[in-house]
Amino acid sequence: MLIRETIEEMERQNLSPYATLNTESRGRDREETQCDIRPLFQRDRDRILHCKAFRRLKNKTQVFLAPMGDHYRTRMSHTLEVSQNARTIAKALRMNEDLVEAIALGHDLGHTPFGHAGEMVLNEVAPDGFDHSVQSVRIVEKLERDGAGLNLTWEVRDGIRNHQTKSTPATPEGKIVRLADKIAYVNSDIDDAIRGRILTEEDIPKEIRKVLGTSVRQRLDKLIHDVIITSADSPDIRMSEEVHGAMTELRQYLFAHVYRNPEAKSEEVKAKRMIKMLYQYYVDNVEALPEKYRQKIEAGNEGKERIICDYISGMTDSYATGKFSELFIPLSWEVEGY
Repeated sequence: MLIRETIEEMERQNLSPYATLNTESRGRDREETQCDIRPLFQRDRDRILHCKAFRRLKNKTQVFLAPMGDHYRTRMSHTLEVSQNARTIAKALRMNEDLVEAIALGHDLGHTPFGHAGEMVLNEVAPDGFDHSVQSVRIVEKLERDGAGLNLTWEVRDGIRNHQTKSTPATPEGKIVRLADKIAYVNSDIDDAIRGRILTEEDIPKEIRKVLGTSVRQRLDKLIHDVIITSADSPDIRMSEEVHGAMTELRQYLFAHVYRNPEAKSEEVKAKRMIKMLYQYYVDNVEALPEKYRQKIEAGNEGKERIICDYISGMTDSYATGKFSELFIPLSWEVEGY
């Protein structure tokens, strides 16, 4: 028996009856010979981990734009925290941990430079709008590997596409990631805001702290335990009403005092202007795009605006800043003999 088949049999024997099994996957868009060691979802996890879009996350803003200090979250550190939270929940509920990890590692691949500020601008200027969840799926289906995509399973792509509150994943593993994402960013954003002296722990309303705890550690413990206890022996993944209500209030508090805080977001006006100017420049000067993007436009299968969104959303913060400087900031010049 192959190692992969042994693992698949262990899944059938040990995972929850509600878990998504590798052997029951809806498969890939293109048929492939299976690996003799790794089941489908583990293989998907590995493909995401090794792709270029994943590596770029380390230089993309999470919440605070260009913070001074090494300990603020980036989009990659956020992704790893989501993965850790999701795997803890999945293991406790006997769900498919490989599927959970693959979705978690891929859920933010499509994020723009400068966090949600960049996403908002592309959504405003692009004719078809822009959503990072949709872009994440586009990356794994069409953009990675020079257009071949990663050929991931349907379940992983579904979880990536539907990880935001407005959507519902088809698998319990996808639902785990959706909650783990919120748990991760709520607590990490508080931690970063305290580090940046935007707020203090005592600023958080007492009613919320009474339910969720008075530190990042206590809140993480409370939220993860609540998901596990509430979802045990159930086909659904959810929080208790009390804890879900408190977390919703906490998110609303963060929107009012962190995400829209003038001090924390003072540089975002510049970042938004930069992304808008880059987008318009490439719309007017398609010849300035890298060759592979020009070739896609010339092929005529998609509009140039979508291809330009692919290029800009794939930029890191530093690459976008460098391109802006190259295109819009005059270079100094020398006079011979001066």
